Amino acid sequence: MAPWALLSPGVLVRSGHTVLTWGITLVLFLHDTALRQWEEQGELLLPLTFLLLVLGSLLLYLAVSLMDPGYVNVQPQPQEEVKEEQTAMVPQAVPLRRCRYCLVLQPLRARHCRECRRCVRRYDHHCPWMENCVGERNHPLFVAYLALQLVVLLWGLYLAWSGLHFFQPWGLWLRSSGLLLATFLLLSLFSLVAGLLLASHLYLVASNTTTWEFISSHRIAYLRQRPGNPFDRGLTRNLAHFFCGWPSGSWETLWAEGEEEGEEGSSQAV
Repeated sequence: MAPWALLSPGVLVRSGHTVLTWGITLVLFLHDTALRQWEEQGELLLPLTFLLLVLGSLLLYLAVSLMDPGYVNVQPQPQEEVKEEQTAMVPQAVPLRRCRYCLVLQPLRARHCRECRRCVRRYDHHCPWMENCVGERNHPLFVAYLALQLVVLLWGLYLAWSGLHFFQPWGLWLRSSGLLLATFLLLSLFSLVAGLLLASHLYLVASNTTTWEFISSHRIAYLRQRPGNPFDRGLTRNLAHFFCGWPSGSWETLWAEGEEEGEEGSSQAV
C-alpha cells in the first residue's frame, strides 16, 4: 500500500470515528461516573455490557462503511443478463437509462454517486461520516447501526450526567469536570443527530422509499409517471422486503405490478 493511501478521506474519517469513540468511552471510565461506582461495588456486568455495545456499534460502523453498497457491475454477469432479459419482458416497464458517467445500464432506483464514481442500486445517499454510499446491500445494516449507536449515545449521555457533580467555586469545578462537560455536550449533539436520522430512515423504510427519491421525486422519471410511491406495498411487506429480502424480485417487476394495479383500479372506477 502506498504511504499516501493512508491519508485518503476514507481512512481519515474511519480513524477519526474510532479514536473519538474510544476517547469518549475512556473519559466516561476515568471520571467519577456511574461506571466507576459500578466497578467499586463489584457490579461488572453493566460496565462490560456498555463496552460490548460500544464495540458492537464500532464494528457495525466499519462494516457499513467498508462493504459494497450495491454497485452496478460495469461488466454484467451471465445471471444479470438473464434478469435484464426478463425485465425487458415486463409489460409497460419504464425504459432503463444509461449512466452518462460510467455508461452502465441503470436499473430502477439506481443512481450514480460522484464521490464513489459508481452507480449504486437502490441508492439512498452518500454518507460523509461513513465515506461510503448507503444503498441496496448496506442500508439494512446502516439502520441497525443507527439504532445501536443511539442506544450507546443515550447510555453514554446518562453516564456523563451522573459524573457532573456541581460545586463552587466554578473555576475549580470547570478544571476538574470541563472534559466531562464537553463530552456531555458532544453526546447530546450526537444523540440528537442519530435520533433524527433513525426516525427519518424508519419512516422511509416503512414507505419503501429512499432519501434520494423522497427529496428528488419531481426529477425522477419513474416517479413522475405515477402518483404516489409505486414501490409501496404496505408496512408489513415493506419491512419484510427491506430487512429479509422477501418477497424477492426486481424493482422493474414491482413497478410494473403497481402500474397494472393502478390501471385495474381506474377501469373499475369507470
